[in-house]
Amino acid sequence: MATIRDVAQRAGVSVATVSRVLNQNGYVNQDTEARVMKVIKELDYRPNTVARSLANRKTGTIALILPTIMNPFFSELSRAVEDSARSRGFTVIFCNSDDLDTREQTYIDVLRQKYIDGIIFASSSLGEEDLAVINENGIPLVVLDRALREGNCSVIRSKNAEGARKAVHHLLATGCRKVAHIAGPQELITAQERLRGYRDVVKDLDWFEESLILPGQFSITGGKGAVQALVEAHPDVDGIFAGNDLMAIGALKALHRMGIKVPEEVSLCGFDGIGATEWTEPELTTVAQLIYEMGARAALHLIDRVQGYTDQVEDLELDVHLIERGSTRRRKY
Repeated sequence: MATIRDVAQRAGVSVATVSRVLNQNGYVNQDTEARVMKVIKELDYRPNTVARSLANRKTGTIALILPTIMNPFFSELSRAVEDSARSRGFTVIFCNSDDLDTREQTYIDVLRQKYIDGIIFASSSLGEEDLAVINENGIPLVVLDRALREGNCSVIRSKNAEGARKAVHHLLATGCRKVAHIAGPQELITAQERLRGYRDVVKDLDWFEESLILPGQFSITGGKGAVQALVEAHPDVDGIFAGNDLMAIGALKALHRMGIKVPEEVSLCGFDGIGATEWTEPELTTVAQLIYEMGARAALHLIDRVQGYTDQVEDLELDVHLIERGSTRRRKY
């Protein structure tokens, strides 16, 4: 049986274009529409009306696709989603993708076949074609802690660039004279926004240079490696803004190993506000997201859509706040 992807491939267009032709939603030029319709007839493609009808017979189950359960940030998000879903009588299926496109694609395919009521997607690779397939099957979707470059779906995330600016301004206010940034993977818009916030503050300062930005891959190991490279290239750096708390923890461990005192010699700030930032010595200053509220809002909004209480697409950015702790104690010169 032909699928929407088969039609798109044969017609030489995206899945999203086929979806627009089928649903008469969005602009498609006449020649492209005619070509798509011709392929639909040739392949005898029939939209999945069974899935659509079954979607109206609610299963009471939603799915949460995560990049990794090993990051405490996503563990805390998961708890909020589960608590909120349970309060409305829904069960949550957790899918750990390890940020692998193939695994995420497999989950999407399996979930739409199992007629899940809705999906919360907190992983990184959801694209326009995946969104078209999900919409074509009539499955409500909320994207959590990520932003799509294109696509018409609800998104709930934090004010990442604003939070990054708060972090860098705080480091400068404590007396730092040269602040570096350990950045997350730049294929993630979340990481891009935090890097942009750092640049907004430092780009016109006399000491700034591009080599003060190092990749850390949102991991403890990445934070360690970035600090080792940073200290070799810039031994005079005295402030570090890490794009998430795991990288900040890795940076702290590396600084201790190198005999560099925090905050006496280098001040350090992370981003997320996970509980582990209170377990380090010194405790880590961090830009805290409203993690529980983010997960709860995503679950409740999705369930409202599943149950027909709203058909509104929501694009919500939640506030962030700086939590000042021992890793950025104010210094005097």
